[in-house]
Amino acid sequence: MKKNIGQYFLEQKLRALALLVFMLVAVLAAGCLDDENNQGKAFANVYNPNDSWVVYWYICGTDLESQYGSATEDIAELLEVNLPSNVKVVFQTGGSTEWQNEVMGNNVVGRYLYDSNGLQELELAPDADMGDKNTLKDFLQFGKDNFPADHRVFVFWDHGGGSAAGVCLDERTGNILSLNDIHEAFSGVYGVSQDNPPFEMIGFDACLMATYDTANMLHGLTRYMTASEEIEPGNGWNYEGWVGALANNPAMGGDRLGQVVCDTYMEGCEEYGTEDAATLSVVDISKVPDLKTAYEAFGAEALGQAKGNPQGFFSDFGRDAQMAENYGGNTREQGYSNMVDIGDLAYKSQHLMPKTASNLLYSVNNAVVYKVQGAYRQKGGGLSGYYPYDGDVDTFSRYVDQHAAPLAHKCLYYYLLSGEWPQEADKVLAGNSQGTISAPVPQIQPSQRFCNVSQLEDTPVDMDSEGNAFVSLTEEQMDLLSSVHCQLVYIDMAGDIMMALGSDSNIIADWDKGIFKDNFFGKWPMLDGHPVYVEITTEEDGYNLYSIPIKLNGEQCNLQVAYTYADDKYRIIGAWKGIDENGMGDRHYVKLKAGDTITTIHYVMKISSASNDFTPVDVDTFTIGSNPVFADDETGDGLYGYFFEFVSPTGDSAFSQMVQFDIKNGDITTTIE
Repeated sequence: MKKNIGQYFLEQKLRALALLVFMLVAVLAAGCLDDENNQGKAFANVYNPNDSWVVYWYICGTDLESQYGSATEDIAELLEVNLPSNVKVVFQTGGSTEWQNEVMGNNVVGRYLYDSNGLQELELAPDADMGDKNTLKDFLQFGKDNFPADHRVFVFWDHGGGSAAGVCLDERTGNILSLNDIHEAFSGVYGVSQDNPPFEMIGFDACLMATYDTANMLHGLTRYMTASEEIEPGNGWNYEGWVGALANNPAMGGDRLGQVVCDTYMEGCEEYGTEDAATLSVVDISKVPDLKTAYEAFGAEALGQAKGNPQGFFSDFGRDAQMAENYGGNTREQGYSNMVDIGDLAYKSQHLMPKTASNLLYSVNNAVVYKVQGAYRQKGGGLSGYYPYDGDVDTFSRYVDQHAAPLAHKCLYYYLLSGEWPQEADKVLAGNSQGTISAPVPQIQPSQRFCNVSQLEDTPVDMDSEGNAFVSLTEEQMDLLSSVHCQLVYIDMAGDIMMALGSDSNIIADWDKGIFKDNFFGKWPMLDGHPVYVEITTEEDGYNLYSIPIKLNGEQCNLQVAYTYADDKYRIIGAWKGIDENGMGDRHYVKLKAGDTITTIHYVMKISSASNDFTPVDVDTFTIGSNPVFADDETGDGLYGYFFEFVSPTGDSAFSQMVQFDIKNGDITTTIE
């Protein structure tokens, strides 16, 4: 049902009458809010309370609006705030096939003002591509010419995809603003000033945009950046909360404003039940030069190590990247954002980069002045960086094109993906960090890479005296790998069917000796007793995260599940669609509820087929109750195949010989094929 935002126009006289009372109360309310949201860190007021503020809000609606009305909900939140005369919000709408309210028009660019007099339509301009830098530049110029202020805030609203993908996907055109586009638009209208940046805060109410490259791109344009490393759920920022706080206290600076954005965002996530994997951080952009020096030095040291021993280095570094907190999925089922927390990566790779890792970690902590994190995102430092988890050349080429991305890392990953030493790498090692890679990344096969894991296909499996299947790898073979998982399949010889049950880390791994043993005990994760295909996505000290492809009420998505070692239990987090073909993270996070229909999806192949390709097949359909249970249940009698899966630093994999588990009346007989 469309929401009648137009009724707000009728309420403006009442709002104006209430304004005097509001401003008297606001003085007291500001102090209470500071105490409530302090969480151990207080930021001092730095401006005159009578200074003027303007928030420019760039709302690219996309499917978030056309399907779910999420932009309409956030605009309605804003309209709950009573603004003083010195705080204004100017926003532009577009980029969606349909708006779920009676004010914003379709096929036009709408510009609106919300101030102490209420909501006012400024103009309905001809339709324009919200994913085009010229549309952004026009809005910036419009705001500068018509609504100057002592302090400016800018907020991007839509999907985001990180350093390579960018932000603001126009649903009609498929175009997206890159980091280069954003810098060109802002610098073209306002110029760049490191001493006096034109904006107090630039924020991204979008997924995956709290990246080093984003912060570096914004240097000289803003004092602070507020953004999320991880997927943002559909509830997004709380506009009533943070704009209301600014209205209450116009003396605050961008650090305090960012803190309020973080705290009210997390409160909203807790209200909607989406807090488990939520992140938001505030970055002091004046600290970026020191961070840049540290990050480039880290990349240069990595590049030097790779030159001396590429295969060994990239396998070790790949394992560190796999174990470091990363965002947006980065698996075959969920799609790849290719974003890793650079602080956690530095921490985990100190053994490889002993000269620079600790300084990078310090610089991240120094630049990120505030952050909030859900229970399953506690390892991150607040800023991510690119790492080619999927080994995709096209995605890497987009990253290479971004001016804010460091040359050292471009060279490092070029070397990893292509096997060729770029000529610019010698400049980096000589201390020159300027420029970019001039040669295009060649379209190469995985077998041409340093970490050619295909040579481990059909690795022999042995059995120890206790009946455990194991593989023994040499140091050279382990140098090809970032991780070792297990894959389980169900085998129906009579039906000529092999059905994949998924992957897990439930193996006994000894990386020092190169021995990897099975830990199969006749159980596998199930939802309400129904077998599901599981894919392990995260391995942390205290928990694992899994992704399960399902259809939820007929719509395909990925169920997210956490397993915690402390209580030996699984917890269902919710369902989402993953990363799309544009690299944008889905924000529609759904909690399961009683009456939902679940269809499990498995991957099946005919045993007699000459092809080894698995095909997705709908298997079980059932209705869940109010308390669905995800747990390790007995697989039941039958024949099961077990493989050790060897995963390379660029996401390629190979499989060992098959181990067969024949289960009868709960007893397991193990044989090697």
